[in-house]
Amino acid sequence: MYYFKQKTQRSITNKQNFIMKTLNSKFLLPALFFLFFSPIILPQGFLKTSGTKIIDGNGQNLLLRGIGLGGWLVPEGYMLQTSSFANAAWQFKLKIEELVGVQKADEFFKLYRSNFVTRKDVQKIAEWGFNSIRLPMHFNLLTPQETPFVYSEEGFAIIDSLLQWCEESKIYLILDLHAAPGGQSKDNIADYNPAYLPLWEDPVAQQRTVYLWKTIATRYADKQWIGGYDLINETAYTFSTGNNQPLRDLFITITNGIRAVDKNHIIFIEGNWYATSFDNLSPAWDDNMSYSFHKYWNATDAGSINYLTTLRNNTQRPLWLGESGENSNQWFTDAIKLMESYNIGWAWWTLKKVEGNNSMMFVNKPAEYDYLLKYWSGQATKPSVDYAVNALTKFAQNLNFDSCKINDGVLDAMFREVQTTAVLPFKPNAIPGIIYAADYDIGQNGYAYKDIDYQNTGNNGSWNSGGQYRNDGVDIEKCSDILTNGYDVGWTNTGEYLNFTVNVEQTGTYNLALRIAANASGGKVLMRWDGVNIGTFIDVPATGGWTKWMSLPINNIHLTSGKHTFSLNFYFGGFNVNFVKFDLVATDVRNEINTPTGFGLEQNFPNPFNPETEISYQLSVNSNVTLKVYDILGKSVVTLVNKEQPAGKYSINFATTNNPQLTTNNLQSGVYFYQLRAGNLVQTKKMIFLR
Repeated sequence: MYYFKQKTQRSITNKQNFIMKTLNSKFLLPALFFLFFSPIILPQGFLKTSGTKIIDGNGQNLLLRGIGLGGWLVPEGYMLQTSSFANAAWQFKLKIEELVGVQKADEFFKLYRSNFVTRKDVQKIAEWGFNSIRLPMHFNLLTPQETPFVYSEEGFAIIDSLLQWCEESKIYLILDLHAAPGGQSKDNIADYNPAYLPLWEDPVAQQRTVYLWKTIATRYADKQWIGGYDLINETAYTFSTGNNQPLRDLFITITNGIRAVDKNHIIFIEGNWYATSFDNLSPAWDDNMSYSFHKYWNATDAGSINYLTTLRNNTQRPLWLGESGENSNQWFTDAIKLMESYNIGWAWWTLKKVEGNNSMMFVNKPAEYDYLLKYWSGQATKPSVDYAVNALTKFAQNLNFDSCKINDGVLDAMFREVQTTAVLPFKPNAIPGIIYAADYDIGQNGYAYKDIDYQNTGNNGSWNSGGQYRNDGVDIEKCSDILTNGYDVGWTNTGEYLNFTVNVEQTGTYNLALRIAANASGGKVLMRWDGVNIGTFIDVPATGGWTKWMSLPINNIHLTSGKHTFSLNFYFGGFNVNFVKFDLVATDVRNEINTPTGFGLEQNFPNPFNPETEISYQLSVNSNVTLKVYDILGKSVVTLVNKEQPAGKYSINFATTNNPQLTTNNLQSGVYFYQLRAGNLVQTKKMIFLR
């Protein structure tokens, strides 16, 4: 697996370029799709394929919703922040051995693995809504490199423990050979080591792969919570035959080995070139087989998977999205919607990463481990063995579930937001108090926030230019202001906005202060409250730099207690925003005590009238209000009110002189009607005008 930001990695570039070239040339077709949400069914019995479906032991369609345990048994550089000097797992291991010795390195990796995934992780995965786990395995843990065809009970014990936890939580475990003997590609994801021949050039490595799978199948043949076998992850190899025939041949040989001992489990087949090319991998050769593809950095429309649904139709075998992720929350939502509308299960990448905002969990980086990274990068002196052991121990302990931060926005995007555009508060956001810009609501782009560059579909590498705090399109960076929650919103563009669910504790008059920094003038902000403008545009001046902060006052704003929506709208961008501060300067005790309990329109006074009269009404809740006067034929004469108003009592003066709405329609003596509308409530009364 890769991280898109590591563009200097040869493996990343190769993978992304291939996927984008393929999509641009063949598969960007316009299409429409209907949302289809499979009911949650408790899995039981062996998973099987039935035509183009995956079914459970009761014969019911089962939509796999899974998470990959990337980085656990196959450490990858970008997950550990070691890409520049130790991109592959063997390189990371060598760096540690050179620093603390082989014995202490082995002790570290045992601690690393014991903390990375625990029973609690699996329990939480099930609680979040996942019904399956994809386990990326390294051959070296099961059959060590230097002892071919000899198998390690210690390595299999790791799988056994995970399977037990999955059984307890009633979720399926899909085994994935992520790093095959020799390496199925020359990339870090296969843990390729140039000291050995690649898988496709070494007959012994191929034979080891076949025997390894037969050994795995023998061990787990009767385990119902094993969801299937993902034979080889992300092959990326140019075969001399010019097609995928060697890949097909090895897959068939592995399948035959498995079927000699296990006829129960689904076999998942990945295509060449990072599970995107399925040429020559059809027709299917097994009755209980599914094709597995991976999807990264491309469109989320039906055209992007057209070649895959065609493969499914032609082979009458199911599809499974075995790996996807490494994108924004909105891309996650859209991609999962697409998959589920086509009854395609999925497994997301990945559970946890060091300072990973787009994984399920964020691993905090200890300062001591950060020093090791600096040393390995040539930016610090070599630490002592004791210091290094302590640093590695703290790092391993920080991998434990209880030390990680859960990325709630990521989980929300993958489950709740697939079915609704409703937003949720990210923080309590109490007023009076400070509303930090980075604490906008949780929800989809266009509802919780609006951002121009909100996903990576191959045209841009980053959706969050600052790369901090959250995984939406909103560009968040670390903040240097004196008063801060640690982050500010930058790279603001025209037309973008942030919405906040806020709770006003006290009705009254407030002074607001917008905290901004700008390198140049020209920005404009409009604040809105429950959809109604607060004052006029706020001009953003040049403050002397992106980190030179200034407070812009907006005074005497009346707010009523309760839950409201507050919005920051960037009509012209080009500045940074830290927070908006709400200070209560005056309370409206009378309004608090006399807030009306009902809706009502009173009789105008005086009546009859000439030249003016007063119309009074009351609102029990905040409402969109219109108050209009009509003649006896029902024609609108004048609009007295047309705006959002908070709960309260109101009096409006209706004057027939010097009224700009009546300049071409002088009021004649007679009967008139005035009508009040507030939301769905309507009330009308009669009045008489005498000249």
